[in-house]
Amino acid sequence: MKNKPVQPETMSDQQYDDFYKKLRKQIEAYLKKKDFEYADLLLLVPDFFHLLYKLMRDPRVPSDKKLKFAAVLAYFITPLDLLPEAVLGPIGYMDDLALAAYVLNDFINQGDVHLVHEHWAGKSDVLASIQNILTVADHYLGKGLWNRIKRNLG
Repeated sequence: MKNKPVQPETMSDQQYDDFYKKLRKQIEAYLKKKDFEYADLLLLVPDFFHLLYKLMRDPRVPSDKKLKFAAVLAYFITPLDLLPEAVLGPIGYMDDLALAAYVLNDFINQGDVHLVHEHWAGKSDVLASIQNILTVADHYLGKGLWNRIKRNLG
């Protein structure tokens, strides 16, 4: 019998922790074997997953923003997306990362930067990381795909 897919808004802390650890291990193992131009960005994927999860669970975050965070978390978890991880390996998380940065940038522009800083567990500067991802997304995703992703979320 197949396991029922996890819905991000009902994900337990244990399910979150398991996915987070699996994600980090996959990316680190991949980067040990492959040279990837955007390795520094790919290493941010687990940190952005963590940030979205924490913001989605924070009672101070408005429910409309939580819905967007849940949608992006679902995109991380689902095997069917524009760059499928099952086919491409960890490189498939690059569209997930761009989508996360896009939603977080919108959240920050609404004046909620303090919550982003509070929940950020990464080593890099979160604001600089978001801007860097958004700046190079056209290049690593292609302008057409990136515009399609933004249009679907907007």
